[in-house]
Amino acid sequence: MTLVRRLARPCIAGIFISGGLDQLRAPQTKSEKADPVAQPITKALPWLPEDTETLVRVNGAVQVGAGALLALGKLPRLSALALAASLVPTTAAGHAFWSAPDGATRAAQRTQFLKNLSILGGLLLAAVDTAGDPSLAWRAKHAAKDVSRATRSARRATAAAPTRVLKAVA
Repeated sequence: MTLVRRLARPCIAGIFISGGLDQLRAPQTKSEKADPVAQPITKALPWLPEDTETLVRVNGAVQVGAGALLALGKLPRLSALALAASLVPTTAAGHAFWSAPDGATRAAQRTQFLKNLSILGGLLLAAVDTAGDPSLAWRAKHAAKDVSRATRSARRATAAAPTRVLKAVA
């Protein structure tokens, strides 16, 4: 693992571990803001708990768990995806600057919204980071090319074989 990855992953993960612990300890402080976002999500995903306070706790647990894994470099791509998935509804619920009552609050919430959007970008980069190894898509594409080349070569060899046999007999 490069030095940049060793430093960047805990830097990104820290905010999630801290925020997730806060959600686990005091979900009621977040559930009122989360309710307008949580209800449509629970309708779309019926396997999630319907109670907003429980949903906030689940979100906090995901953030703590995935944040710790990312910080430690364990399952970094999967943990980055989990954090990205938890960040989207958290941002929509907590930083809805478009519905802020006054200009100062709107500006502060817009800044927090854009900060979270920036973190989301970092998480998406972490989710596709293969640490220098070729991605599965690259490997599959090149394996398909290798098979195609081998097939063409085998066809040519097979097509030329009867001619060689006839020449050898004559």
